[in-house]
Amino acid sequence: MRQQKINYQKELEKTLEAIRREERVPTLLLHSCCGPCSSYVMEYLADFFRITVFYFNPNITDKEEYRKRAEEQRRLIERMNEKLKYPVSVLEGEYDAHTFFEMAKGMEHLPEGGERCFHCYAMRLERTAAEAKKRGMDYFTTTLSISPMKNAQKLNEIGGSMQETYGVSYLFSDFKKKNGYKRSIELSKEYGLYRQDYCGCVFSKRDRNTALQTE
Repeated sequence: MRQQKINYQKELEKTLEAIRREERVPTLLLHSCCGPCSSYVMEYLADFFRITVFYFNPNITDKEEYRKRAEEQRRLIERMNEKLKYPVSVLEGEYDAHTFFEMAKGMEHLPEGGERCFHCYAMRLERTAAEAKKRGMDYFTTTLSISPMKNAQKLNEIGGSMQETYGVSYLFSDFKKKNGYKRSIELSKEYGLYRQDYCGCVFSKRDRNTALQTE
C-alpha cells in the first residue's frame, strides 16, 4: 500500500499558529545550504522565531565555492537584519570536504536526487540536530526543501528521525510551497545574490555539465 504524502506546509502553519497563540518566541537553528535559499525562509520565519542560521555544507567540494557561498550568506543576513522583526545570527560549522566523500563512498555513480543525496541530507541534518541540542535550541530545520530539486518528503522523514534521536523539535516544513522558491528568486535579485546552478558537490557538478553538453 502506497504511503500517503503529508502536506508539510500545512504542518508548518499549524506549528506557527500554535506559537502565535502561546505568544512565545522560540529559538530555531536553521541549517542553510546558501544565501538564496535562506532568504525567503528567514523572511517567513523571523516573525515567529529567534533564528540562528547554521551554515554547514561539507558537500561543497571546491573550497573557493564554499567560501563564496558562506560570505554571501553572511552578507545577506546583515542586509536582511535591517528589516526583520527579530535579528538573525549566524553560526558556521566546520568545513571538511573529506567528510562528504567518506559518506558518498560506493554511491559516486548514482544520479543527482537519489540515495546519495538522501545520505547527504541526513549528514547535514544530524549535525544540525546535534548543534541545536548542544545550544539548547527549541527547534531545528533546514532550508533545503525550498529547492524544486530536493525531496521534501525525505527531508522531513529524516528531520523527524533526528528529532527522536536528539530530543529537539524538528520544524516540519516544505518551503517551496506558497511560492517560496519564486520569492527566493525575487529576494536574490533584490539583494544582488550569487545564485549557483548546482548543489555544490563534484557529482552534481558532473551531472550539470553532462546536461549542458546534451542540450
